[in-house]
Amino acid sequence: MSSVTAEKIETVSACFGTYPQTQALKSGQITSNRVDLRLTEVNPVYKAFLMMAREQRFDVSEMALVTYLQAKAYGKPIVLMPATMFGRFQHGTMLYNSERGTVTPQDLPGRRVGVRSFAQTTGCWMRGILWKDYGLDLAKVKWVTFEDAHLAEFRDPAGVERAAAGKDMTRMVLEGELDAAIFGGNVPTDPRLKSVIPDADAAARDWYKKYGTVPVNHMVVVKTSLSKSSPDAVREVYRMLHESKKAAGLPKPGAIDTLPFGLNAVKPALELMSGYALEMKIIPRRYSVDELFDDTTRGL
Repeated sequence: MSSVTAEKIETVSACFGTYPQTQALKSGQITSNRVDLRLTEVNPVYKAFLMMAREQRFDVSEMALVTYLQAKAYGKPIVLMPATMFGRFQHGTMLYNSERGTVTPQDLPGRRVGVRSFAQTTGCWMRGILWKDYGLDLAKVKWVTFEDAHLAEFRDPAGVERAAAGKDMTRMVLEGELDAAIFGGNVPTDPRLKSVIPDADAAARDWYKKYGTVPVNHMVVVKTSLSKSSPDAVREVYRMLHESKKAAGLPKPGAIDTLPFGLNAVKPALELMSGYALEMKIIPRRYSVDELFDDTTRGL
């Protein structure tokens, strides 16, 4: 009997960041009699997005939402799973040096603003918020980038400047080379740096009331070949991720769920970002939510 059971176990290679919601999975607390999950650690985890987008290095992987939209546009053989690995409100991620004067959304036209990569998901959320909710003409801002996108096929739009090699974005803001910058995973805590959007927490609460969603940064993608050949394995990985989130006690009682799971839960964020990314010329057309999944992952 044990040999029959063993034959049903499928080895699945995977890469996820280290968060409270993945702790139970990574510690072995969440187990499976269907899937042998072989986890690879990549730090920082965003470097794994390039590996997955360009080479499909893993069977299942965490991936930034905009990276996936571009992967879809360039025909990469991966498909989205409705499981969020990282989400947060973005209103406080664009910072300026308060010692050099105040910068508000209305002051941004003509200013130089840094962002790690033009296709970085945090940057896209922030620019989308400034466009839709503050009336900013994004073309009037002088965007300065530091890295290429995860998809080799993408080039920054015309007018976007690349910072000189070795430049540090935080230091450029502090020294006045940049008027502001959008920060991704590690938002600096220097007290001189203030949010371009005043009272960012209150602005984020108002945004949530308006749109009914959290800006999703990272989700999970699956190789199309695995989704087609082993839908049960894909469903089991989804279950394990969801159980790991619940084991972390998330969301906390009464708190907004920043890690939505399930198609209906992630749909509002996907619709918003698809529209934002098209406006910024990051993808060639807007994708419907249905197009982002396949028959296996759509039903999770």
